[in-house]
Amino acid sequence: MRIISGTHKGRRIMAPKNLPVRPTTDMSKEALFNILRHKIHIQDINMLELFAGSGNMSYEFCSRGAGSVIAIDQHYPCIAFIKKTAEELDFPIDTIKADVFKFLEKHKGKYDIIFADPPYALEEEEFLQIPNYVYANELLAEDGLLIIEHSKHTSLAMHEHFDNERRYGGTVFSFFEGPNSEEEE
Repeated sequence: MRIISGTHKGRRIMAPKNLPVRPTTDMSKEALFNILRHKIHIQDINMLELFAGSGNMSYEFCSRGAGSVIAIDQHYPCIAFIKKTAEELDFPIDTIKADVFKFLEKHKGKYDIIFADPPYALEEEEFLQIPNYVYANELLAEDGLLIIEHSKHTSLAMHEHFDNERRYGGTVFSFFEGPNSEEEE
């Protein structure tokens, strides 16, 4: 994987082969950030990465100027790799080893961007638990965005806060708007 833009543009990061991850492809990541640059100013935002895996998205957000990032994953080797890489790159990433659903159930905080990249094998109901917890616990800042990456075989369009989706091959990004986005329409 590589960092596409920002202070560490072009930097390649080699995750250990034993990590249970499926990093977002460079093509999909670049397409996502082309969308985000028209939606949000990344400089100094607070970002939460759920199912962080290798930390791919956390590094990209930090390289582009995110103020703080929290990366959550239940696998210790993933958390250890993210922590080590963040230290090497001097990125403001805090790591938490936790089951994402248990974390979301109890967590309080506000984030400008929440990015979730759960295993594609999750059931649709499990995917929908992510926005349910995010909205129930008011984790999105005003005008914040929740983005969930999933396969083309999963649809999250029935969720009340669903805004739109973008497809890139077999990868889909579903966008959910922050609490005040609807009021502006």
